[in-house]
This record gives sequence, structure tokens and C-alpha cells, in this order.
Amino acid sequence: MNKQIDQKSADNIRALAAAMVEKACSGHPGGPMGGADYMHILYSEFFNFDPSDMDWSFRDRFFMDAGHLSTLLYAQYYLLGNYTKEDITNFRQWGSITPGHPEVDVKRGIENTSGPLGQGHAMGVGAAIAAKYLQARFGSWMSHKIYAFISDGGIQEEVSQGAGRIAGHLGLNNLIMFYDSNDIQLSTPTDEVTTEDTAMKYKSWGWNVVTIDGHNHEQIRLALTDANKEIEKPTLIIGKTIMGKGCVTKEGIPFEGYCELHGQPLSHTGADYEKTLINLGADPKNPFDQFTDVSAHYNKILKVKKTFASVKKVEIAVWKESNRELAEKLDFFLSGKLPKLDFSSIIHKEDLATRAASSIVLGYLADKVENLIVSSADLSNSDKTDGFLKKTQALKKGNFTGSFLQAGVAELTMACIANGIALHGGIIPVVATFFVFSDYMKPAIRLSAIQELGVKYLWTHDAFRVGEDGPTHQPIEQEAQIRLMEKLKNHSGNPSFLALRPADSAETSVAWKIALENKFMPTGLILSRQGIKDLPVKGKSRYTDALAAKKGGYLVREVENPDVILIGNGSEVSTLVDAANILESRNGLKLSIASIISEGLFKLQSKEYQTSVIPKNKPLFGLTAGLPVNLEGLVGENGMVFGLDHFGYSAPANVLDEKFGFTGEKVSRQILEYLKQYKHK
Repeated sequence: MNKQIDQKSADNIRALAAAMVEKACSGHPGGPMGGADYMHILYSEFFNFDPSDMDWSFRDRFFMDAGHLSTLLYAQYYLLGNYTKEDITNFRQWGSITPGHPEVDVKRGIENTSGPLGQGHAMGVGAAIAAKYLQARFGSWMSHKIYAFISDGGIQEEVSQGAGRIAGHLGLNNLIMFYDSNDIQLSTPTDEVTTEDTAMKYKSWGWNVVTIDGHNHEQIRLALTDANKEIEKPTLIIGKTIMGKGCVTKEGIPFEGYCELHGQPLSHTGADYEKTLINLGADPKNPFDQFTDVSAHYNKILKVKKTFASVKKVEIAVWKESNRELAEKLDFFLSGKLPKLDFSSIIHKEDLATRAASSIVLGYLADKVENLIVSSADLSNSDKTDGFLKKTQALKKGNFTGSFLQAGVAELTMACIANGIALHGGIIPVVATFFVFSDYMKPAIRLSAIQELGVKYLWTHDAFRVGEDGPTHQPIEQEAQIRLMEKLKNHSGNPSFLALRPADSAETSVAWKIALENKFMPTGLILSRQGIKDLPVKGKSRYTDALAAKKGGYLVREVENPDVILIGNGSEVSTLVDAANILESRNGLKLSIASIISEGLFKLQSKEYQTSVIPKNKPLFGLTAGLPVNLEGLVGENGMVFGLDHFGYSAPANVLDEKFGFTGEKVSRQILEYLKQYKHK
């Protein structure tokens, strides 16, 4: 312990954070300057990782919630050797690896993309759940910790309610969170927006809570020591800090704790940038330099980290040698590979709701995929994830041998947790709720997409046929919203999301196959509440026919030289089959029918394949239970889409089908009317 070098290290972090923001003329210097003491003590004395093997599976993890404090991370990891001087001088610039908000980059120590407040620490909860889950299966040697860092804004975001409740309820003692409580946010002091007792709130959720001076290294050290000894509860360390710690005016007078220090360069505030650097011990002419003695100190720290990791790796190797079968299973989990699965062996009864078909698939997966965690927002008996739950048990405090997370009514929190589980690695997360409530999950879905995480979203009650529950529960615009994500590319150049709406039980099995094999982007399965007629068999079996859905779309009914091609997905495909049978028998028309489970996936196929399914020189008619825009990109300007342009109503599903025109009879009339118009164009 060296008080002088600890203080210099924290001041070096402060100076670097201020310099990055000043050079970029953009960013948030005040918060990083306040949190520097905690970060230095954490990383120098408590945080376990291997500097030569940054993605080591059994490292501690740090989840940043307050992504606007990115310079705090970059400065800390610059001292640890993960960033160069050039990297931090290019903060927030095009092509730099130091973006304005941290983006997941495990090789440099960035465990999660953060920025939307509240989500980062909820991902930390997910990672803690994942670590507990694996520990329950492979042993207490797997003892790494999950650290999180949250600010006043993150504490206020509603998702913190769900994350705090679940972490306390599950007794995640491997989760240690620092709350940088500086009483200042971007536009106001916190006392203008809240008077809650944060400590009491977290205690009521079952957390261990300690309040300290966030600049007192002894208090930080003691709090972290005790938190690491905690055996029953997650720990919240409330660090009372000062916004812009170390800032001074041109006259050298302290200028700390002001709102204006939050989100702009110091030179734009009442503080003086150069005088502040001097006050912190930095050279204004070389603001991105590491202090000489701090650099030497961190070289020693790195050697200690490597030594710890090497000792731990020997311990793990001994365990693996004594537990070869378990070791092979653990390596398999961490590889991200799937066991051999035979979806063709899954037997469905006739004409099931696709949520019921999904339940049968989940029951099969419960026996085959041992590293699957399924979660439901208090709907397991309705979204039919109970097909999985019946084969396992819920995760509980002190018992993580089950594989089901009862999240309660907290869709956003549940989705954030799933992102954290995926980021931790070794486990495949599935989260379920009604499709209309995907609206609550959109911020987390977006971060799933940005981080390229293979989270599986299961959404049931996919259309107005929810019926009596009325417009609040009947998704109309949700499919159009989620399919926009299929059109948006991630940074790898691939679609950022895959949305699958299967047309019957066989397609549901195939959809699950696609989802599990889709490892580097999130997938959504959009499933029906009501029973759906199985589509007619063309080949060897309905399942083998449905395998063509892996291309995003295929012909479920195919005739030579059709008069019109009908296009749909989900429940509407069977309605199109009914309409086609009517038009064939009454009007002698020849009709082909395309089931397009995913437009995004379909558009990735060759042009030749796309036109073999949907030729451009033929009349094209689409049917959707949502907004017409769902299919307009497939039918083109000469085609027609029959859909809804209004919210639903409360009535039985069959009544709504009749009232809205979604019966085979009424759709057949729409098709005839369209063909008349098409001929006159």
C-alpha cells in the first residue's frame, strides 16, 4: 500500500479523462474525474484478469452502466496497457477504438456496449446469473466476480428497479456494484428530481449496502474487501464523490461539483483546463502521458495479475484432469457449439397454435441443450415456455441447478439480463413474453443487435386474434417495427436482427433450428395464440418441406404458370390456402403461395432464388395481420397487400377474423378485386 502512488494514479486517470474530452471538444469529463479513485483501487488491488489473455473465460468482469464515462475506462485500461497513447488521443474520432460510449471489445477489457442508462448494470446482473449457473454445474473454483459501475442517472432509470429486485431475490453475492453518487446529473442537481433513499431501497431488495467517501482509498479498499467476502447478497457500494474532482479555476481556486462539468470540455466551464492539469500533476504540453512513477507502478500490477491468473489456471487444469467428463462439457458450453439435434424427430399434433408447437420444441431442447436458460415475464403458462419449465426448475437463491428464470413482470430488465448472459458466455439465453410487449424490450433488443448477441426472443399472441383482450394486447404495428431491424446492418455488415414468423408447427420447428444456429445476431420468434391449420404436404413430409424456410421464404403451393402468387407469413398463410382452394374450385384460377418467414433472410438469397419464389412478372397479392408495409417490399408497386391500418377491438378471434376480412372467403374476394385492377393497369 502506497498512499502517494495511489493518489497519483487516480489523478493520472483524472488528467487523462479531462485531456481526452478537451481534445475531442466533446464528452463528459466530470464523472470520470469523480470515479477515478474507485477505479484505480478496484483494478490495482481486486480485479482479477490475465493481461496476456484478456478473453480468459474465468476472469472478473466489469460492466459499465454510465457509458458517458467512457474516458474513465479508456484511461484505466491505458494505464494497464490495453490502449496506446494514439488510441486515447483519438477519442470520439472516426475509425478510433475509443468511441464516445464504450462498445464491447473484450480484448481491451470492454465487456459491454453502454450508453442507454440502466442497461449496463442489468447486463451485469445477467453475467452474474450466468456465472452462478456455471458454478452450480462445475464447482466453486469458478469464483470470478462481476463488478458494475452505475451513476445517478442509471439509478433513476426504471430498469434499475427490475435489476435490483432480481439480483437481490436471487442472492447474487458475486455481483458488486459501485454507485458513483455525486448528486449531479447533466442538467440539474439530483435533489431537483429525486428525494428517495437509495440505500434503503436496495436494502429492501435484499442487497448488502455500504456508503463510503468515494475518494477515500481506505474506505474503498475496506468496502471491496467486505463485498468480496459476502456470501448471501449482492453488494452496493454507494460512493459519495465530487463531480469534476480536482478541477480549479485560472486562479487556482477549486471548481468542483457543478453541473456544467458533467457534459462538456473543462475549457467551456468555469474551470481552467491547463491549471486543472497542473493541479493534478500533469504536464499541459503532454497531457496524454502516463506519469513516470504511475507507469512503473502499473507494470508491477500487471505482473501480479499475470501471476494470479497463472496460479488460477493451474488450479483449473488440476480440476479438469480430475473431472474430465465435466471439463469436456464445460469446454463445449464455452465453445458456443450446439449438440446434435434432430428437429425432424419432434412430433406435433395437428393444427396447433405455433406457441404450442414451440412449447413442444422447448421440451425437446430441455433434454438436449444443457446450457439453455429460458426466461418468461410472468407468462410461462401462456407463452408456453412451461414446456421447458416442466423439464427443469426455476433459478433460486442458493440453488442455480435449474435452467428457468422467472423474471416477473419486467420485460426490459429480462431482455437486458439476457444480453448479460450472452456476453458472459457459455449459456444460450431465451426470453419470452407477448408480442405486443416487445415494445417494452426494444432498447435491449437494439443493444442485442449492436453487440451482435445470439439472444433468442420468443413472442406469442402475435396478432389481433388475441381477441377479447382488446387493442392494448393486440399487436398491429409491432411486426413492422421489428422487421425494420432486419433491414438495418450491424457493424459486421450483416442484418442486425432476424425475425421469424412461422406458418405452422413444422415451420416452428424449423424456426427454432434457425434461431439456435444463428449465433451472432438476435432472433425473434413470433408465434400465434390460436390454432393454425397445418399447411399441405408437397414432398416427403411437412417438416422436410418447411426446411426451405431456412432461406427465408419458399413456395408452400406451386403450380405452373400461376395467375397470381399469394404471399404471407404466420397465421395468414393457412388463410391464403383456404382462399386459393376457393378460387381454384370456383373460378378456375391457378395460384401459388409463398410463405415468407423472414423477409430479411429471404433477401439474402440469390436473385434467381428470390424470383423463383416471387416472380416479378406476375400479379402478387400479400396478406398480413399487421400493417401492409410488412409485405409491400415483397409485392412491389404492382402488387397489393391486404392488412390492417387500425388498432384491434375486443371480441372473440373468429369474430375479428370475420369483421376484419381475414377469412378464406373474404380474402378470395380481395384477390379477385385485385386481379381486376391488375388487368386494367
